[in-house]
Amino acid sequence: MNKNFVITIGRQFGSGGRAVGQKLAKKLNIPFYDKELISIAAKESGLNPEVFKDVDETAANSLLYSLSMGMYSFGNGPLAMGDLPINDKLYILQHQVIKDLATKGPCVIVGRCADYVLKDNPNCVNVFIHANMEYRKKRAVVVHNIDEKRAEHIINKTDKTRANYYSFYSGQKWGQPQNYDLCIESSKLTDDQIVDLICAYLDLKD
Repeated sequence: MNKNFVITIGRQFGSGGRAVGQKLAKKLNIPFYDKELISIAAKESGLNPEVFKDVDETAANSLLYSLSMGMYSFGNGPLAMGDLPINDKLYILQHQVIKDLATKGPCVIVGRCADYVLKDNPNCVNVFIHANMEYRKKRAVVVHNIDEKRAEHIINKTDKTRANYYSFYSGQKWGQPQNYDLCIESSKLTDDQIVDLICAYLDLKD
């Protein structure tokens, strides 16, 4: 891989998207960013990372509240941080961090509307990892230590939160194939095979 590709990974909960991202970054020997974006955003803002911990990848509580502010728009336009909900502050900070990271070299970024943030970056490759419910339930129990009886509820709740976040800040529908270069059903392949598949695509695109 010769180009400085930035690979973004959107993922359904329990599909293994984060694990795939970590393995991909390791194989390509490039940085990996997921929760790390919170720490970077906090450092840039001078705030404690704990402030952002519970609002990561969640939209502001009130769409009407955000619209009523009238002082900012996401993506291109003036931003007034002072009175914004903490969710919006984190999104704005992460938005800038993602753009900055993409200028520094190749990396893997999980979630946080990274595909939308980098939509104008010609070296960005967007991947969405999904799977059937049974596979995701098993993975939620084994990997995330979630009670089997609550697994499906937590999966649906987490996916809804991610979908709302993506829709709120991008104006697009989460998980729609047209927003990605590759959509991969993770229950059909091992994590390592998915990594190989993404690498093969990068070689073809190079």
